Amino acid sequence: MTDSMIDEPVRGAAHRPGDRRGLVLVLLAVLLAAVLAGHRAVPNVRGLGSLLDSATPLLGLGVPVLALAALLRRSRRALVAVALPAAVWALMYAGVWLPPAAGSGPAGIRVASQNLRAGNPDPAGTVAPLAEAGVDLLALQEVDDAGRLAADLRQRYPHRAAVSTVALWSRYPIRDSAGVDTGLGWTRALRAVVATPRGDLTVYVVHLGSARAGDTATRDETVRALAGAVRADRADRLLVLGDLNTATTDRVFTPLTRLLGDAQADAGRGFGFTWPSSVPVTRPDHVLYRGLTPTTADVLRTPDSDHRAVTAGFRW
Repeated sequence: MTDSMIDEPVRGAAHRPGDRRGLVLVLLAVLLAAVLAGHRAVPNVRGLGSLLDSATPLLGLGVPVLALAALLRRSRRALVAVALPAAVWALMYAGVWLPPAAGSGPAGIRVASQNLRAGNPDPAGTVAPLAEAGVDLLALQEVDDAGRLAADLRQRYPHRAAVSTVALWSRYPIRDSAGVDTGLGWTRALRAVVATPRGDLTVYVVHLGSARAGDTATRDETVRALAGAVRADRADRLLVLGDLNTATTDRVFTPLTRLLGDAQADAGRGFGFTWPSSVPVTRPDHVLYRGLTPTTADVLRTPDSDHRAVTAGFRW
């Protein structure tokens, strides 16, 4: 069949079946482009908008599916229509694969955050790759037994601050630490001042409320509470490390990004997905900062956890 015959009506019939299927693909392509471009306009009723925001980067997978369908149906109009969501997705997200915009050079301090997973049978084994990578500050969430883990980490990290199920291990002295109320009803965040060789560094280790389909109210409240604490904090150099249960693309994340830089966005490449560890499709784990320059940001798969770890390097 020649190109001139594609999508031409058959004499005696309104349209050929292939032509109708091509029209459906055109409509699907337009719908996909509209969802990509306008996902923030979807009301966040029962967390629907938040869920859509988080899934938006994955909607780009619909582009090759629609393109393949258009080729199989030999529909030029559908193939042209698929270019619309492809262009929208590229404008929104292609930049994450470009060289980082932040400064390069050696890192003065390296940090990592890891959700260990409650009930982890070997938490020391989970954090071992991070310790061996030479990170200076290690933030952990879902810590079942901080004392037991401290025995395994003491040689590399002699200083520790812990509150409930979150903890910070440090190569440098911890000058002060206290729990931070994020509105959960129990303390699952801490603030510590680390005395580094270059000066004091304020570090928050945080595990915010969970977000589930149809129920994000608690998570949303904890994001606002954390943003309020950071806004009121007068520290010049500050890090927020932890499982925030919020994707970077989620509208609920905006109060934090207005106050802090995102190490992955500024010094990493790609989306940096961390959950679930086996096939990650979203990024609830973050390294946020102010008063420092990120030099590196990465994701590391560790054993026995359902989250991958996030790492970052900074210079003063």
